[in-house]
Amino acid sequence: MAISRLNIQGSPNVGIYALATNNFVLAPPKTSDFRVRILKETLKAPVCRMNLAGTILLGVYAAANSNGIVVPSLVSEQEIEILGTVATNIVQLKSRRNAFGNLILTNDYGAIISETLSHEKEVVQKIRDTLDVEIVVGSIAHLPYVGSLAAVNNIAAFVHPERTEEEAELISSVLKVKVDSGTVNRGSPIVGAGMLSNDSGVVVGDLTVGPELMIMTNLFGA
Repeated sequence: MAISRLNIQGSPNVGIYALATNNFVLAPPKTSDFRVRILKETLKAPVCRMNLAGTILLGVYAAANSNGIVVPSLVSEQEIEILGTVATNIVQLKSRRNAFGNLILTNDYGAIISETLSHEKEVVQKIRDTLDVEIVVGSIAHLPYVGSLAAVNNIAAFVHPERTEEEAELISSVLKVKVDSGTVNRGSPIVGAGMLSNDSGVVVGDLTVGPELMIMTNLFGA
């Protein structure tokens, strides 16, 4: 499995501006051809350049696995049409929340959602139906932003270094992956914001240093 270092929009926070599944990668409209090539070669998936909700915060607004993708109702019809060129099961959620990428940690085996979403029963049911996985409520480092505090594929989860043993066990059990923790981008614990991953590869922010990369390499089997 390849690991590549990259910046998007001049930022090492690649997980904020892009989203990866085994089926596709979403990136901002002005992502250069050079960066698109790195994303394609590393993640082995087609890249769709687009906005979501009129912004380039693709990894913040959307959560996805191989079964489907959920986006907020703020996403326009035109954006849904563009997304439909790479995704087949797209569901807009009418929720008091919009940052589903920050609030949902998912792979093809399960999903962990923030407690802030758990009270909206219809929204949770739509997430379950779209992603077609078991859903549980959880936290990472006692914080509710599970999607931004971890990066996961169907092999492993790389999580915030202050995660508890109980949280790591929940992630491993629900998502059926091995778990390790560390930082990205020279010490940032917000690892979901600094990484993209699918079953073919990992893309990390270009500030990520050797010791951080070593943990990822051992974890993801690169």
